[in-house]
Amino acid sequence: MKFGIFTHAGHFCEEDKLFAYGPYVKEMNLWIDYFDKVLVLAPLASELPKNIDAPYKHENIVLKELPIIHFEEDGFLISLKKSFKILLSCITEMRSCDHLHIRCPGNIGLIALIASIFFPKKPKTIKYAGNWDPNSKQPWSYRFQKWLLNNPFLIQNKKVLIYGKWKKQPEYILSFFTATFSELDKTAIDKKIDNNLTFIYCGGLVSGKNPFLVVKIIHKLILKACPVHLLLYGDGSLHSEINDYVQKHGLSENIKLMGNRPQSVLKEAYEKAHFCILPSKSEGWPKAIAEGMFYGCVPIATKVSCIPWMLDFGNRGILIEEDLESAVDEILRIINHPVIYQEMSQNSVKWSRTYTLEKFEKAIQKIL
Repeated sequence: MKFGIFTHAGHFCEEDKLFAYGPYVKEMNLWIDYFDKVLVLAPLASELPKNIDAPYKHENIVLKELPIIHFEEDGFLISLKKSFKILLSCITEMRSCDHLHIRCPGNIGLIALIASIFFPKKPKTIKYAGNWDPNSKQPWSYRFQKWLLNNPFLIQNKKVLIYGKWKKQPEYILSFFTATFSELDKTAIDKKIDNNLTFIYCGGLVSGKNPFLVVKIIHKLILKACPVHLLLYGDGSLHSEINDYVQKHGLSENIKLMGNRPQSVLKEAYEKAHFCILPSKSEGWPKAIAEGMFYGCVPIATKVSCIPWMLDFGNRGILIEEDLESAVDEILRIINHPVIYQEMSQNSVKWSRTYTLEKFEKAIQKIL
């Protein structure tokens, strides 16, 4: 049986091993375990894997390289040429696959969806890892992908995996989840408000994740004499700008940029932190929030995608707006009420620990 993966995720080759973004590969290794052969259609990067990347674990895996495509940056003619090449590659390779697995949203995922129309009898799983909220403002390509996935006639024999539960959800669109930690990772948690509060941010240092808002929230809390520290895990285009802000305002003792780190380091950080914060503009299933909750961090996040449901609409976390003053007020309210903090922490642990790798593997097995 041959499993075909169609994704925009960048891949790397080193010592006859195929690498990609670590959390994505960790999930894919669970999917591909049920198949004899694996075919990956994705872009190939020339550089070496980074700390955050991980190798696929399969003895019979092949990569077919696709060009990187950005509709707005490439322009019409170049996009058209690349799209035709990707579509032809997808159709050609889909013929030999027994199961099609398409990762959305993304430009390659969009083209792969169109290609899959020509194979109505082949079973398909389509992982939509973005924001499924029908009322959210999204690029046209994302809206078009959601329209295709909601159409029962164009793409047949499919199971669409989404995050959250939404109104008028047909039976072929399944509310799903993801997981990072195992049953063996569970430890006793008893976190309390003290005189050394640690906040942890895990994510790209890019505008869509709002890391600058996190830094300004911590700065404001420091000015209000709160004993807070922030660890920023991740990298991105805003790294230098954030570092300059930290140096300019003398915050280097309280705010530290940690860069990309392996999961083992993040696990230790979650165990020690009091809060995990991610005020994104858009999300699918924010793993950094779910991972922090697994170790009793009270989550702080914006009201996007399925996050309000994850945080039980404020019972196991702090829902904030993209507004500095109101966000600080909400956080201070919890800091000043230690009993509420402990309840939120324990509620977070209880909820997040129902989504373990063991449960995730069983859910994948059931779908396949």
